[in-house]
Amino acid sequence: MELRKKVLMLPYEPGVYMMKDNDGKIIYIGKAKNLRKRVLSYFTHRESNTSNWKTAKLVSKIQDVDFLVTDNEIEAFLLESNLIKQYRPLFNIDLKDQQRYTYLKISDEKFPRLLVARRNRDGKFTGTKGKVFGPFVHGSSKFLTIGLLRKIFKIRICDRLPKKPCLEYFINNCDAPCINNVTENEYIANVLSLENILAGRKSIDDFIEKMKEDMKVASSNLDYERAKAIRDTVNRLENLRTKQKIEYSISSRSEEEYVGIRYDPLQSKAHILILRRYRGVIRDRKKYQFDLIGDNSFSTFLSQYYYSKSSVPRFIYVNEEPDSKQALEKSLERTASHKVNIITVSNRIDIERKQLMDLIVRNLSTYILKGFEPSLLDLKKALKLKALPKIIDCFDVSNLGLSIAVGSCVRFVNAIPEKSFYRKFKIKTVRDQNDFAMINEIVSRRYSKEDKLNLPDLVLIDGGKGQLKSAVEAISKLDLKIQCISIAKEKEEIFVPFSGAPIVIPKSNKSLKILQYLRDEAHRFGLEYNIKLRELK
Repeated sequence: MELRKKVLMLPYEPGVYMMKDNDGKIIYIGKAKNLRKRVLSYFTHRESNTSNWKTAKLVSKIQDVDFLVTDNEIEAFLLESNLIKQYRPLFNIDLKDQQRYTYLKISDEKFPRLLVARRNRDGKFTGTKGKVFGPFVHGSSKFLTIGLLRKIFKIRICDRLPKKPCLEYFINNCDAPCINNVTENEYIANVLSLENILAGRKSIDDFIEKMKEDMKVASSNLDYERAKAIRDTVNRLENLRTKQKIEYSISSRSEEEYVGIRYDPLQSKAHILILRRYRGVIRDRKKYQFDLIGDNSFSTFLSQYYYSKSSVPRFIYVNEEPDSKQALEKSLERTASHKVNIITVSNRIDIERKQLMDLIVRNLSTYILKGFEPSLLDLKKALKLKALPKIIDCFDVSNLGLSIAVGSCVRFVNAIPEKSFYRKFKIKTVRDQNDFAMINEIVSRRYSKEDKLNLPDLVLIDGGKGQLKSAVEAISKLDLKIQCISIAKEKEEIFVPFSGAPIVIPKSNKSLKILQYLRDEAHRFGLEYNIKLRELK
């Protein structure tokens, strides 16, 4: 079915939409009050013209759209957070601290084990097959350390069943199915109890009450050893439950957080600084940034951030009111199990809090204004460039012999590799060992269909005057205005167009090291591709 027709069939209801690429992979997840209206806006003429190039790139990759309807916007917030954690789509906000989320797995074996579930970038769980539960958050009422869960439910930890019991049996942490000390049915009963708790079908409180009943039965049957083992398990659980409640109660009452956001329209990014204040003292500081793509917004960030935290403070102070504030508060309350207030700071609220928020915003503004690698400014001055080269593309040719010739292009943003923009080319139009012609070909192919909003500030060519001339000709034929230079490896000389003498940057200068790093990375990337093609021959 044509994509637009499918979008027109979406319901006018709240929910979550999932955008997929040509391979059926989920690349973006968003929420909406009105699914049809929001998703259709991505494909309207007005939206495609006014949105930033990052959103345009997302739209260009969309081949299919799926959706899930929710009862209201609050449910949409929660479902969106869950699905993003599960699939980790390429274009969604990535907080770079996925270690906060724990997934547990009960293995698909005769005597199952409890394991930490691992995921790859595509969101697929790897390793031993089994049922996966989560995500769990450290400190939440649901989460217990995997070691304690194993001890409580007597789950084995061995990779393979040994022929004799190990230390875990003798310290009463395992019932030793390896020596048939427990029947399969008895062992599975413990596993099912664990599943019920991990899946949320039963609470720890229910399990404790059942254990107490079992303890009474064992005691009345004069099975004092079993009664003692059950009592020890109950004590472990009650101590943990009490500790969690005390820690959570103290932290949620005493802490407040300040979340400031500023936008960098040139880079299509949002920058966020978070300060946590505990009993009037600032004790933590975190900084994040995310791409302004689709529905990535302040509201979405807050939902993702607090969904990942061990505790959510009762008061969250912000410098601008997030979209759908009331729905966001309600969704956070479900996660926190207490009331959450998101308050936009102003002089009318509290002068002290306003001063603290002003400090956050001032720091963010300074970072955005000066948020570039300082050596890039040195490079601009040394090469007399018209603009700061925050985005640099580097081209190289790899032709070991005449049989296979390839080209490569790598991109650095703010002196850091941006691998989503790496490109590799099979040389198509050049049959002999002509590096100049090959450079001309790959530069032409790289930018012939590229969105003008997505062009680099500077092009670097691995080579001397000849390679530089070929690249400049290719860029000129495309009617593009991109600054272009080359670097010759022998003496590390820099050539610029229409200049007879090369520019020599001191070897200790970091700006030269950035160019060398780019050149070496382009060479590595191209050579890797060349070798791969040779192996396939």
